Amino acid sequence: MKLEVLTLPVSDVDRTKRFYESLGWRLDADFITGEDFRVVQLTPPSSECSIIIGTGITSAVPGSVQGLHLVVFDIEAARAELIDRGVEVSEVFHDIGGIFHHAGTEGRIPGPDPKRRDYASFASFSDPDGNAWVLQEVKT
Repeated sequence: MKLEVLTLPVSDVDRTKRFYESLGWRLDADFITGEDFRVVQLTPPSSECSIIIGTGITSAVPGSVQGLHLVVFDIEAARAELIDRGVEVSEVFHDIGGIFHHAGTEGRIPGPDPKRRDYASFASFSDPDGNAWVLQEVKT
């Protein structure tokens, strides 16, 4: 099995489509079959998993998806690239408990993991509706 697509609930499909395209994500599809149904698929660079946004594809509340992870090789470089693209990104952090982060902003310690262990340094951002993403540094 392989994870292929995640569905994100959004309130404004065109606004969200522009946001993800501004991140450099590839537009794979934009199908409209009527006022009540639209499917837009976008894929992050180098990813085998895509997201789908649209109309009539989920009953979830816009912005309710939290904790989606994007694995990056260099957390500072990835953060800087997103900022250059106009995205508000948290400072790099690691978690008080060690290898994985708590929900929300609880337990965040400023700066990357002191030992620079894989899976232990993070930064976060959200799309226009508040669907929340976490950058996670993995070098091996």
